[in-house]
Amino acid sequence: MTPSPTVDLPRYDRARLTPGIVHIGLGNFHRAHMAVYLDDLFNLGLGHDWAILGAGVRAPDAAMRDALKAQDCLSTIIELDPTGKRARRVGAMIDFLPVEENNAALIAAMARPEIRIVSLTVTEGGYFIDPATGKFDPTDPAIVADARDPHRTAFGAILAALKARRAAGIPPFTVMSCDNLPGNGEVTRAAVAGLARLSDPALADWVEAQVAFPNGMVDRITPATGPRERDMAAGFGLADDPVPVTCEPFRQWVVEDHFPQGRPPLEKVGVTFTPHVYAFEKMKIRILNGGHATIAYPGGLMGIEYVHQAMAHPLILGFLNKVETEEIIPYVPPVPDTALPDYYRLIVQRFSNPEVADTERRLCLDGSNRQPKFILPSLRDALAAGGRIEGLALVSALWCRYCAGTEDDGAPIPPNDPNWDRLQPLALAARTNPAAWLDGLTTVYGETAADPRFRAAFGRWLPRLWSEGTAACLSAYVEGKS
Repeated sequence: MTPSPTVDLPRYDRARLTPGIVHIGLGNFHRAHMAVYLDDLFNLGLGHDWAILGAGVRAPDAAMRDALKAQDCLSTIIELDPTGKRARRVGAMIDFLPVEENNAALIAAMARPEIRIVSLTVTEGGYFIDPATGKFDPTDPAIVADARDPHRTAFGAILAALKARRAAGIPPFTVMSCDNLPGNGEVTRAAVAGLARLSDPALADWVEAQVAFPNGMVDRITPATGPRERDMAAGFGLADDPVPVTCEPFRQWVVEDHFPQGRPPLEKVGVTFTPHVYAFEKMKIRILNGGHATIAYPGGLMGIEYVHQAMAHPLILGFLNKVETEEIIPYVPPVPDTALPDYYRLIVQRFSNPEVADTERRLCLDGSNRQPKFILPSLRDALAAGGRIEGLALVSALWCRYCAGTEDDGAPIPPNDPNWDRLQPLALAARTNPAAWLDGLTTVYGETAADPRFRAAFGRWLPRLWSEGTAACLSAYVEGKS
């Protein structure tokens, strides 16, 4: 490939980079986020012993490996600024390990002493969390299987490598989640130690005592790659790249500074190291991710394809504004050096960026994992405080209505959740009996399913969505006629 002269290329000698990080999960977000920060650092002439070895633990990861290995592990990143697109080739990853069922190459790489960080982006649903309790689920079939026949999951491979390092007298690497989860470091510790406890309690105790799992908050909107994104890459002279990444200009990374074996000096390129990660992540997960969930299902039911088009719809924007200002932001604690109203205004600008062309369907994806993390915490806080909950109850009813599988005009909605086969029958039953949804999804709602205020509000909104349609319900809520 011969990129256009306008494409920024690495300004460092990639042949002189040495690996310090193994990263599991080479999706769009990682390549537009962590890899970009490291590329920026390497361009400053710093941290050249912290290059990435890419890895995957699922069969589909092999296709990504083939694509990236064919272009020397370079990634095309296109920033979708409304004032003009910018493209760069990111060279922070220097190899992609073979994708194998037993993860042998991955385990061997993580056991090497120069690997001091193992990082992950395995999606919010990849940590084997019981959605009702928010805790690690040792009964998940994949975990039970990994305890019997180890090393098949990412966490099984990590355990095998840690065990090998301990036997060889090599200090353990830091395990750093880059997924969008509250307390992602604690969640990762629970998964690694929880898996170990099923077969080797002593190893589990050692993991909990000796391995660092820093919490972090990550943020950058990265749409899925399709023909539009490949056409953009072609416009920059990179038509042969099958896996370019597009992203918004904004990015943020806030991390606890807990890396016993060292870390790259990422503060030089804008990463915030702070003990107050929890405050930042709560703000982001509730205001941004909660905002995404709030606009997702209205747009999905009204046949709106893109997020910026939903933001241009006065009813959806009005709905978002009211839910955020009255039912979400009041329960977000103070964040250092951040004004929450200003942060929300920035979120509205980001959602409204037409160049990103993020889809409503992407936002609707995997509600059974996302609702418990992004919406229900705000709902629980509002209930506990005796505050307004009508908008959050409507968000939940909209999700239920979406899972019935048809838009307001009757157009079919293809399955859009790993649990769709379970969700759709419940959603259809709830059309005449709203309690069927709440009572059937205690794994999602937990004790909130039984709260009388929430049940009453949900039970009012869902029949109206079926009889009056989404727009009428949004209008009623915005105008205070609920």
